[in-house]
Amino acid sequence: MKKEDIRIVFMGTPEFAVTILKGILEKNYKVMGVITAPDRPAGRGQKIHESAVKVFSKSKGLNVLQPTNLKDETFLSNLKELNANLQIVVAFRMLPKAVWQMPKIGTFNLHASLLPDYRGAAPINWAIINGEKTSGVTTFFIDEKIDTGAIILQSKLAIDPTENAGSLHDKLMYLGSKLVIKTIQLIEIGSVERQTQSKKETKTAFKLNKGNCKIEWDSSIQSIYNKVRGLQPYPAAWGLLYNGNKQINIKVYEVQKHYEKHDHQIGLLVNTKKSIKVAVKEGYIELINFKFPGKRQMDATSFLNGFTFQENARMI
Repeated sequence: MKKEDIRIVFMGTPEFAVTILKGILEKNYKVMGVITAPDRPAGRGQKIHESAVKVFSKSKGLNVLQPTNLKDETFLSNLKELNANLQIVVAFRMLPKAVWQMPKIGTFNLHASLLPDYRGAAPINWAIINGEKTSGVTTFFIDEKIDTGAIILQSKLAIDPTENAGSLHDKLMYLGSKLVIKTIQLIEIGSVERQTQSKKETKTAFKLNKGNCKIEWDSSIQSIYNKVRGLQPYPAAWGLLYNGNKQINIKVYEVQKHYEKHDHQIGLLVNTKKSIKVAVKEGYIELINFKFPGKRQMDATSFLNGFTFQENARMI
């Protein structure tokens, strides 16, 4: 197959997907159209927000479709008229069979984990939360279930012990861009080898919610440290401050761990003029950067200039 014979429809929504689409265009592959999420109101003013992929695609003069229903007959007809023979999916949503079976070559997805580990919505976050030392990206052909199709290629990298979800996201984004190009090139020369995934699933990238983002202060010091960096910068770990007769929900963006013996109750706040530490099993978790409701994100020194902790204030 010649390069010019490959006709691509790209599907994606966030900034992560933009980098991959940009890489495809830079290699001069033909993109027949782009499918992305519908515009939605966002922010305090509820202004209409266009996805990062749509903004980029418009700047490149690409044909953009924004279906609300992927099974809608009009959308399916419009998709078919694009006459693509390959679909590439990056950070989009689950596709119905009528969509992923449409192109002759097939539909492949880029996933930000080393499948079969961390199938699901938040693989980058959970790799760090669970203390993994390696991560990576996978391309695979889509099938009926989520992230279970035949693997095409994988690329691995080390996770730095101080890595947070934001920095790992960016590393995997650029690694993923290279892997997608390699995958297209294999398709181009007819050298794709499919590796069937193991059905056994041992590590899952559950969708993040308020419950699984809460810090459990009776966990190990390393587990707490991993949870905070695994949720930084978004959506952020959180904890409840019990201060006098008030409970305050605090978002925690950055901490340091201090291994030290003590006799304090778990969760007790130990403060100086410049630091806020939470007593945990093996020492202290120092709050470096955090946010109170209605306040801006700030460091401990700035916060302590205008806030008084009551005696026996603690995180619960």
